Order: sequence, then structure tokens, then C-alpha cells
Amino acid sequence: MKRLMRYLKEYKKESVLAPLFKLLEAFFELLVPLVMANIIDIGIANTDMGYVTKMGFCLLALAIVGLVSSITAQFFAAKAAVGFSTRLRQALFDHIQGLDFTNIDRAGTSTMITRMTSDINQVQSGVNMVLRLFLRSPIIVFGAMIMAFTIDVKSALIFVVAIPLLAIVVFGIMMWTMPLYKKVQGGLDKVLGVTRENLTGVRVIRAFHKEEEEERKFREYTAALADSQTFAGKISAVMNPVTYVIVNGAIIALIYTGAIQVNVGTLTQGEVIAIINYMSQILVELVKLANLIITITKALASADRVAGVFEIRNEEQAAGLEGIPGSAASAGSEKGVPFLEFDHVSLTYAGAGAETLQDMSFTVNRGETIGVIGGTGSGKSSLVNLIPGFYPVTGGAIRLEGKDIRSLPEDTLRNRIGVVPQKAVLFKGTIRSNLQWGKPDATEEEMWQAIDTAQAREVVEGKDGKLDAKVAQSGKNLSGGQRQRLTIARALVRKPEILILDDSASALDYATDAKLREALRSLEGNTTTFIVSQRASTIRHADKIIVLDDGEMAGIGTHDELLAACGVYQEIYYSQYPDERKAEG
Repeated sequence: MKRLMRYLKEYKKESVLAPLFKLLEAFFELLVPLVMANIIDIGIANTDMGYVTKMGFCLLALAIVGLVSSITAQFFAAKAAVGFSTRLRQALFDHIQGLDFTNIDRAGTSTMITRMTSDINQVQSGVNMVLRLFLRSPIIVFGAMIMAFTIDVKSALIFVVAIPLLAIVVFGIMMWTMPLYKKVQGGLDKVLGVTRENLTGVRVIRAFHKEEEEERKFREYTAALADSQTFAGKISAVMNPVTYVIVNGAIIALIYTGAIQVNVGTLTQGEVIAIINYMSQILVELVKLANLIITITKALASADRVAGVFEIRNEEQAAGLEGIPGSAASAGSEKGVPFLEFDHVSLTYAGAGAETLQDMSFTVNRGETIGVIGGTGSGKSSLVNLIPGFYPVTGGAIRLEGKDIRSLPEDTLRNRIGVVPQKAVLFKGTIRSNLQWGKPDATEEEMWQAIDTAQAREVVEGKDGKLDAKVAQSGKNLSGGQRQRLTIARALVRKPEILILDDSASALDYATDAKLREALRSLEGNTTTFIVSQRASTIRHADKIIVLDDGEMAGIGTHDELLAACGVYQEIYYSQYPDERKAEG
């Protein structure tokens, strides 16, 4: 929690004024029993209605000032808590955006969402309650005890016994419930995870008629969450009745001792009423404090979970860049240095038992088209995901113009690269707003040029509003091929130095695919293109073709060279063009 408090720095004034006004309210509240004692002992005892009226107006004044102080405190507390949670949520989102895919995969999307929403809301409630009540309640409790001592020491000794007992109950339950609320939030992660999975894969679930099985799984997770919430709630619920028992027992003791002392004349009736009022104030405040402790317990559990995300660091952030070859060596591109070089690169995913990619070594010159082909699971997407640094290499190095990409600022590296991922993802808005992801200040001419290259003109012109046509969330109002062409156009708008097409034309027909490849070859600006595909026809005209087999490089060369010497490439190619094998045979 301490680490998160830095996001409260901009609200120092509110964080000080909120408890101060609450203390002012508490001070006026502590005066009420004394005024009541005077009304009983002086006004009523002497039948002095003028005095009773005057003290009544005094009570009204105390109430008004206390109300104004309370409203002011609540305003400042709410302003500080909401501002704090806004800054914290933004910082958490920014941190997650900076994590590489390895760390995001390890943490899990559902967990990230829970911590950014539910957990931060719990922390916000905790901060709000602390600013409002954390000082007020103890001041009322100890202030009431001190005021009781000023009235009668013997009666006040009952407070000395009751308050430690209450403290033991409150803090004991707090220590018990804190790990329980952590478990509750973990259960919420699981429920969110299975919900997200079901909503994302609803078509698959229905296609395989797995609705009942998924409903059963969801019920199991929600039942487990409900059980853990119920158990934690039962423990927390014990706090109020136990505090009531202790305080009401103390009130009985006060009435008994007070009655005896009134009978012998050492205490007045008004003073007994004042002492009982102080004990009642303690009761009310301890109920508030009990609820505060429950809220703080939840907030601390959630704060630990949020802080846990901030502790996740990319490997280069944790270790620094000093040990990375090329991080300081090459201030600029040297003559004879390849544009892009893979130097004995290996990749092992977090938690994986074996390497996904092994000993990848090749060079790429500026402007070349590189095809990447291989069987399912051979590591094609993993290979191209290393170039923008989505996953950190676990062995070897990737150099861009002689510099290790880990030494380059993330923005600098990725601004030079255009990526079209395997899954075509569009965002809710318009076609124009989606294309501007590639370049925010892109002109219409640049957009149409990218659209033409991506063979998407008919898609855009066929929509009402053309560039301003609406795009639904995830592009659900477009077909798979239309989404793929628009995602390619989005990458082309920025005119990248390196263009990565990760099996991004799989939904296109052969004629459109051929036109797209022809347009890509005529791109201006010496763009280096990586094309990942299962189709041999898509990559056969590439300057170099990298053939992968189970994470290893089975061959590299042109189509003709590989067809003559690479058995894996022959198998892939002839499985798609069996007639050519027959013709050769």
C-alpha cells in the first residue's frame, strides 16, 4: 500500500483537510454530552426553562457546525480518493501497456482486468474511508474516555477495561479476514477468466454443443467464489455483535456504578447520563470503526494485488542494458552492416519445457521480401514477434542496423515497424479512426494509397460514409477478408521500414492474394517485408524463404533453391501442388 500512496501526492491538501474537518466534527460531538449534563443538572433540576432553551440553541449550533464540517470533510475525502484511483488506474494501464507478451501471458488477461477494475475500486473505497474515519473514530473513542475521566475516575475505569477488549476483537478479526479477502479476489479472477473465455469462444461452444458443460464449469467457479465470500462475510459479521455485547455490558456496569454514586451523592444524574452518552458514542464509533476495518482489510488485500502488477518487470528493465551487446557500440549504421540480423537467436516461452525457437541465424538486407513457411506449431509467428520485441529473446541477439533491438527505445523501434497480426483486430469507431492508428496525422491521400495497396478500395467504397463508415467492436460488422485487408492498410499507412504480415491474408481468395503481393512488391521507400504464410504461392516469389520445422531452421534460400535441396519445403510445396510432382516424375 505504501508504494501506491505516491499517487496521492497531488492531493496533499485534500488529504490533510478531510481528516482535520472530521476532527473538528468529533470535537463538537464530544461537547454534546456535557451540554446535556448541564441541561439536566441545572436547567431541569432548577426548572429554569430559559437555561434549557439557551442550551438547546447551543446543541443546535453544535449540530449545524458539525454537519458543515462533516460535509466539507466528505467532499475533500471523495476528491482525494477519486483522484488517487484515477491516477493509479492510469499508471497501472500504462505499466501493463509497457509489458512484453511474456509477462502478460504469465499474469493473465482476466487477472489484469480484475486488478484494474475491482481491486482499484476497493482501494479507492479504503482511501476514502481512511480519510473520513481513521482519525475521527479513535479520537471519539479516546476523547470520550478522557471526558469520562474528567467527570468521574471510578466510572471511567470501566472504559479502560472495555476499550482494550474491543481493540482485541476488532484487530483480531482484521488479521483473520485479510487473507480471506485476498482469496475472494483470486476467485473473482477465475470467474472473470472463464466468463471472458466463454464470451470470446461462444461460437465454438455452440458449434460443439458444449453449453451445458460450460454452464457447469461457470457454476462451479461462481459457487466457489460465493463460498469464499460467505465465509469471509461471516467472520466479518461477528465483529458488530461482539462489539455490541462488550459496549452494552459496559453500559450496564456504568448504570450500576452510577446509580450507587448518585444515591450517595458523589455523582449527579446529569453526569451519569453524560458518561452513558460517552459510552454510546464509543459504541457507535466502534461499529463505524469495525466497518472501516473491514473496508481497509479489503483495500489492503486489493492494494497488494495491484502492487504485484507493478512489480512485474520486463527482463531488460530489471537487468538494465549494460550487458546487452551493441547497446552502446553502434551510434549509427555502419557500412557493410546488415539491415537486420538474427545472431544465434533462441526463444523459450515462460513456463515452457523446451525451446520454441533454436539457433536462428540469418541476415536481411533493406528492401528484401522474406517469406516464412513451416508446419503448424513450427514457430513462424514466434519468429516475427521477436522483431518488434513483443517477446524478449532468451538466447543470442537481434540487431537492426548493427544495434541490438533491446538497446533501442520501444517507441523508436516500433515506429519503424508495421505489424499485421494473425488475428485481424479492428476497434470500435470508423474506418478512418482505425487507419489513423498507424499514423494519427495521416492525410486522406495516404489512407487511400494504403487502402489501394491492401486491395481494400471496394470494401471502403461499398460502405455508407466510406472512410467515415462505422466499425463495430472487433470489426464484427465486416467479414474476415475485409478485416484482414483493413488491418493491412492500417499497417501500410505509417509507411514502415519493416512490414510484418503474420498469415494476414489467409481469408483472401487466391486472386486478391496475388494482387496484394504484387502491390507490396511495388511499395515505395525500400520497405523490408516479412510474409508468414501456410501457402507456398504466397511466399514463392520472396527474395529469401525461411523454412521452419519444430522451432529449427530447416532451410533458407529462394524458391528454386529450396525446392531442389530442402526436404521440408518440398513436402509443403508438393502437398499443395501435387500435379507438379507428377509432371516432374
